[in-house]
Amino acid sequence: MKRSEINKCIKEFEAILKEHRFELPPFLSFTPEEWAEKGHEYDEIRDNALGWDITDYGEGHFYDGKGLYLITLRNGNVHNDKYTKVYAEKIMMLKEGQISPNHFHWNKMEDIINRGGGNVVFRLWNATKDEKLDDTDVKIFQDGRCYTVPAGSEIILHPGESLTLYPYYYHEFCIQPGTGYALIGEVSMCNDDNSDNRFLEASGRFPTVEEDEAPYRLLCNEYPPAKD
Repeated sequence: MKRSEINKCIKEFEAILKEHRFELPPFLSFTPEEWAEKGHEYDEIRDNALGWDITDYGEGHFYDGKGLYLITLRNGNVHNDKYTKVYAEKIMMLKEGQISPNHFHWNKMEDIINRGGGNVVFRLWNATKDEKLDDTDVKIFQDGRCYTVPAGSEIILHPGESLTLYPYYYHEFCIQPGTGYALIGEVSMCNDDNSDNRFLEASGRFPTVEEDEAPYRLLCNEYPPAKD
């Protein structure tokens, strides 16, 4: 993605969050110049990849293909005993025409919540032992209700509704046509995007950035080392 596109996406995301009165922690407003001056007191943000995360999954079709706006608000670290949080939280945005591609997590269990806007359409499958799609019925856990649907059935989350996703549950999601966009919350176990995403079709997780203008905000994988 071009840096200008990433800058535009972050500003767009900020505006939607403001419209929904979703307040962000202070570090999300730090400029690149401010990050260059930050010391080790902000290591938790650097080490656990908190912050802005705009991804086209490495395919270059953010608005009309695979794409997602994300912010990791809090996170622990399964690889570092320094951080003892066992939970994570994200706020995401998805727009009509975009899709979060089919994947599962080996370790992470998560609740996905429609926080406002349009309707979110999920499709779920069980994973086979060799990590392919299973055609068996899928048990759904939705807002305290447990029921079963055929593999790949559409499950629509209206604002306020949520879905629990267990490890080895393949899932993909998009926005129901005609409903525009949705803010999507995620409450989960510790998140590790480098080692706990199994995409059905090989996908990158972070975009390749073409620097056509200065960054407005740094992405969560771009922080400079702490200033001593």
